[in-house]
Amino acid sequence: MDALITQSEDVAWGAVVIAGTRVPVDTLFEYLEAGKSLDDFLEQFPTVPRDKAVAILERARQRVGAEAVSG
Repeated sequence: MDALITQSEDVAWGAVVIAGTRVPVDTLFEYLEAGKSLDDFLEQFPTVPRDKAVAILERARQRVGAEAVSG
């Protein structure tokens, strides 16, 4: 799979963005935290491919699971 995220001082003030776009990854999470759907996000940011957005969310879920502490 191609890169999911990139970062460059020349794009979006150096923010981590969804690869191939100028959309910060934080914006995806902010939309979801605000109660909006993935479809809402994709409609607002049509340069973001659905498969990349889903893969970013999946990677975040895996990271959270990997960092879980047994109780």
